[in-house]
Amino acid sequence: MVIMANEVKTKGVSLFDKLFEKAEEIIINVRGKNKYVVIDMERYRELRALELDKAYTQAMKDIKEGRYTTDVDAHLREIHELAHGL
Repeated sequence: MVIMANEVKTKGVSLFDKLFEKAEEIIINVRGKNKYVVIDMERYRELRALELDKAYTQAMKDIKEGRYTTDVDAHLREIHELAHGL
């Protein structure tokens, strides 16, 4: 379900309760572009748990395949390089 940002502005967040009766997610359109998605807390927790499970699975795979370091300084340099596109 897509709603305009102005509708949220005028009706407030109480609008979401009504809309969640009809849809699991609400897309907020700002100036003609879909910009935000609103989901209820239960769905957010489900998605976050899936995201964390995926990260854990990837970390275990990396460890199994030897793609890790115990050198903290090297790890921090790698993070810095990734963050700055170096």
